[in-house]
Amino acid sequence: MERNDESLFDNAMARYQSGEEASKLIKDFEEITSISPNQSAGWTCLSWLQLLCNENQNALRSARVAVKLNPQDPQSRINLTIALLETNSKGVREHIEFVKRALLIVPELEKELKDSLNDGINRKPNWNSLKKIQSWLGF
Repeated sequence: MERNDESLFDNAMARYQSGEEASKLIKDFEEITSISPNQSAGWTCLSWLQLLCNENQNALRSARVAVKLNPQDPQSRINLTIALLETNSKGVREHIEFVKRALLIVPELEKELKDSLNDGINRKPNWNSLKKIQSWLGF
């Protein structure tokens, strides 16, 4: 990402972390991904926001791009898994298994992923797909 892209990303992330509604941030992350289409973090964030707003088909596309760009990122795999569940698509198990292996290899990831999933439940309390993933991961 170039300097402007980074500040746009950092600004949008700060607004999300301060509690701004996901729906108000989607356009920002759409802009970020159009400016830096090869930056997986933007796609990962966009897919999360789309999931929070029940834009499940869009989230599925965004999450697939994020995983393609950075197959090692557990958060993008979780987002893709949620999108697969929400759209009744196949392929859930391989992504959950990947995240479980990643947690064994890099245990420090657990707190970050737990915090992310808890944030999702706080923002969308009846998110059954996310609750399934928490259960599968033992969170």
